[in-house]
Amino acid sequence: MDFSITAELAADAKRVDSFVADEIIPLEADPAHYDAYGNIDMAVLQSLRAKVKAAGLWAPQIPKAQGGMGYGPTGMAVLYEAMNQSIFGPVAFNCAAPDDGNMYILNKVASQQQKARWLQPIIDGDVRSSFAMTEPAPGGGSDPGMIQTTATRKNGRWVINGRKWYITGAGEAGHFILIAKTGSDARNGLTAFLFHRDDPGWRIERRIGIMGPEEHGGHCELIFDGLTLDDDRMLMGEGQGLKVTQIRLGLARLTHCMRWLGLARRAVAIAADYAAIRQGFGIKLADRESIQIKLGQAAMDIEIGRVMVMRAAWRIEQGSKARQDISIAKIHVSQLLNRVTSDAIQICGARGYSKDTVLEWIYRYGRQALLVDGATEVHQMVINRFLQNQGQAFWGWGVGND
Repeated sequence: MDFSITAELAADAKRVDSFVADEIIPLEADPAHYDAYGNIDMAVLQSLRAKVKAAGLWAPQIPKAQGGMGYGPTGMAVLYEAMNQSIFGPVAFNCAAPDDGNMYILNKVASQQQKARWLQPIIDGDVRSSFAMTEPAPGGGSDPGMIQTTATRKNGRWVINGRKWYITGAGEAGHFILIAKTGSDARNGLTAFLFHRDDPGWRIERRIGIMGPEEHGGHCELIFDGLTLDDDRMLMGEGQGLKVTQIRLGLARLTHCMRWLGLARRAVAIAADYAAIRQGFGIKLADRESIQIKLGQAAMDIEIGRVMVMRAAWRIEQGSKARQDISIAKIHVSQLLNRVTSDAIQICGARGYSKDTVLEWIYRYGRQALLVDGATEVHQMVINRFLQNQGQAFWGWGVGND
């Protein structure tokens, strides 16, 4: 097993580190750089994105021919972690959710005509996007098979009716991928559709307030009341919606983990820097055994997470779906982000709880990591299913390209 990276990737990671430290982290200190929902102000973001493009660090996950850096999952793991050492990092480099997952699925399964119309504007940063799947009960959430939104064939077109909610980025999105029910078959009864914000027959009912901070466009409830689409708006064809969802969410879950590792590292860095200068009762915090234990545990947890993420990324590049590996990484990294950030706040005391650092931002943001793209308990059930089905083979190392 070789965990080394290429010289090119190492050089690009170093350039990302420098760019984040010099151009992005300083922006976090000024309240004027934030929008009303705790994310980077759009005008500031546009200026920053221009600098990213000029530096040749735009869209690491996109092929070079389409304007990106051309990295696959293992390269993404290295760069995404580095990019999210700032809370503004992912969106600045165009690798933030939900655009990241939408670009991936469109590049993988869309037709050339669909790529030109629906994908390239997202790659270029001209359009934001959204993935509309989750519904209020009794509709679909972690189980897409429960989806209630329908697409009915009428006069040669698809007429869509239903309701979605907690749809990330919908308030700013121009391009949408929608999952709707087109049949009764458990595996072939869903279809993915593409629609534009200007298409009639749907609306944003409300932007749902959350603990925050929020991605641009928030988390919205959508009402579909006669949205009518032609066949060319189908992605992969009729009945392929579950497959679209599985392909998209597999890597999307892992890219979340890549980014969360960067946030966890930032939290440790803030806590370690503070502990190195803060004194009490005649001793620096960094010299106290209790603080050393917390920081050591955090470093260990992050390093374990990095290995898990890289193993899953490598297996994807070898052709595996790596489902159990992704679930294992999703659980561990989401939990460590919450634990590490909480300990960092504890070390920094009132300063950590205040807005003088970004720790409270990371702490609030990190809580959703235990829920998004499958709650912890769902992934635990996934892992158990593999264990029951594979028996002792679950523990196998794999040989060669297996």
